[in-house]
Formats: sequence, structure tokens, C-alpha cells
Amino acid sequence: MLIVGGKIFTMEDAIYDPGYVKIKNGKIQSVGPEGESPAPEGEEQILKVDGAWVLPGLIEAHSHIGISEETRGAIADDCNELSNPVQPYLRAIDAINPMDPAFHDAIMAGITSVMTGPGSANVVGGQFVFMKTQGRCMDRMIVLHPAAMKVAFGENPKTSYEDQSKCPLTRMGTAALLREELFRAKQYQIQKENGKLLEEDFRLEPWLPVLRREIPVKAHAHRADDILTAIRIAKEFQVDLTIDHGTEAHLIAKEIKASGFPVIVGTDLTSRSKLEVQNMDFKTNRILHEAGVTIAVTTDHPVALIQYLPLCAGLAVKYGLPMEEGLKALTIYPARICRVEERVGSLKPGKDADLAIFTGNPMEVFTNTLYTIIDGEVVYEQSNMGCQGITK
Repeated sequence: MLIVGGKIFTMEDAIYDPGYVKIKNGKIQSVGPEGESPAPEGEEQILKVDGAWVLPGLIEAHSHIGISEETRGAIADDCNELSNPVQPYLRAIDAINPMDPAFHDAIMAGITSVMTGPGSANVVGGQFVFMKTQGRCMDRMIVLHPAAMKVAFGENPKTSYEDQSKCPLTRMGTAALLREELFRAKQYQIQKENGKLLEEDFRLEPWLPVLRREIPVKAHAHRADDILTAIRIAKEFQVDLTIDHGTEAHLIAKEIKASGFPVIVGTDLTSRSKLEVQNMDFKTNRILHEAGVTIAVTTDHPVALIQYLPLCAGLAVKYGLPMEEGLKALTIYPARICRVEERVGSLKPGKDADLAIFTGNPMEVFTNTLYTIIDGEVVYEQSNMGCQGITK
């Protein structure tokens, strides 16, 4: 495929207006000014998109798509296993239904890949996966698995087990359970590396990539004190961390910057439904950016619908985040945070050919998605709305 014309945002600090993108065997082969576009080869498909914005496929860095199905109610909600507050051995890939219609909504919005997994009812909820949004077979959609270990702080875990009178009932209980689990996992790692392990433990094996810092702990944390507790425990056990939601992160931006951990901000597109989100504000993105913190935006689908992801970034821009940073918070930044930047997040030779082509700025409400391309294949095309001046 050869995409010609349009404004090419590489997210590698280069914009070609007009430009081209050449795709071969599902990968980006070359990108550059339109005047340097190579001649078409054989049966190569040509998309002439003069006037369009061409971006890397958008990325949702935190969601529950496919595991909390949008239209099927409780029977199809596999987000939280409420039988034990500590369950690192649960795997999102065993519950995600690629037939969830939200995947198609994501594709229509130009979202080509997502991080999805268990919810926040448990102190340790299980393993997240990073996956493409197009496909019917979960195993073929995986980009990275395991991609993160979900943990949670604050109201959700401390209220999930009240009826069972089971720890945690307080924030102290949440932190203690997580420390105990990480301590056991660390001892297990030491024994295994020293050849003193009698047999492998199915319940502790999932912690090894976390302790080796191959994947991060993915921490649900809204309130400032919960964010600081997450940072404290991550430093104590020398593991990497992503701060997910970070509703009050703007109140402790300097401390977060000092930690070196990124924040996946949101969703701010919902009501203040519980006490710990009372300070929710789209300005959080700007304040964190100004402090030097790496950010991505999230819908936390289905808390807010996944197709509104670019609008969340747009509202962050409205509240002071620079325009370019808003686009990066949808593309290269979530790719880096999710540790998949070798595959997705920018238009660079060798990366997966995941692209989204829009009538204009995707962060504006009237913008339409013209094409969504995943692994070099057009998986969505809008041919008769908002396409004047765009030709194929």
C-alpha cells in the first residue's frame, strides 16, 4: 500500500505536509515528503488522501474492553474475580471476547491497539495484555502478554470484601496484603535463581517478570495519598510502576516526577461518582506535562466509551496541554508506557503498519475517521461522510 498526500504526523518529531507512507508485508517501509514518494509497485494499493491527517493508530493505554462487554450485562462481565483479593495468576487473555462490539467502535475511532485487563476490585487483579483491536482470535491479536500486573489502591479494593469480612477493609490492609505478596514473590525468586526451589508455584510465577522489571505493576490509584503509597511500595520492592487514573496526580506532580513513573490520566469524562475522584479535572494533564511527567490519556472503557478517547485528549488540550502533546498522549507516549514502542505508536520504518487517517484533527468533535489500517490492511473505511477533497 502507498498512502500519498495528506499531512503525515510521524510522532518522531517530523511532519510531512504533504507526505507519503509506504507499507509492505504489514510493516511501514518508508515515510517522507510526497515529492520523494517511490513509484507504485505492481498491484500496490494507492490511497490518495489529500487534505487528510495521517497518524499512527491511536492507543488506549488502560481499558477493560472485551473483558467487561458493553452490551451483554453481568453475564458477560469477567472483569473482577471476587473470590480472593490477591490473584496474580489470573490472565485477561482467558476472558476477553474479541466479539465485543466495542472493538469495532474503537476501530471506527482510529484506535488500533489497546491495553486491557482485570478491574480494580482486588488488591492484585491479574495480568493485562496489549493487543490489536482487529481480529476474531485472541491469540492472533496479542502484541505483548503479559503486559502488566494489575494492582489497586483506594476505595475499590477496601469496599469489595465488606460482606465477607475479609481483608482489606482499610487502606492499611490493602498495602499490607500487597507487601506480603511481593515479599513472598521476592523470596520465591531468590530461591528459584539460586536453584533451591523444590517445585514451581503457579501462584507466584506470574510475579517473576515484574520482579525482573520486564513488565510494570499497573496501579489503580486516584487519591494523592494512594498514588504515594503505590510509589512507596514500588520503590521498596524495586519494581516498575504505571500510575493509572491519577485523579489527584496534579496535586503531587513534583513527587511523581521525582519517582520517574508515568501517569495514564482519566477518565475525566464521567461524573464525580465517588469520594476519591472529587478533584477530577482535565487540567491534570497539563500540570503533569509541565512537571515533566510522561502521560497518556484513557477512557477506562467502559467507564467512558472507548471511541471518545481522542476527545479526552482534546479536552486536555482545551485545558492547556499543548496540541502536539495531546497527539503524543494518544500515540507514542502510551506506546512507551506500555512498552510496545518497537511495534506501534509512531510512523517509522520497521514498525507495524497501524495508521489512522482523519478529515482533520482527531481531537476535534467534528472530525471523521476516513481509514483505519491495522497490520497494513484497511479494516475501516468511511467513504461518504466528510470526505470532500479526499480521493482513493
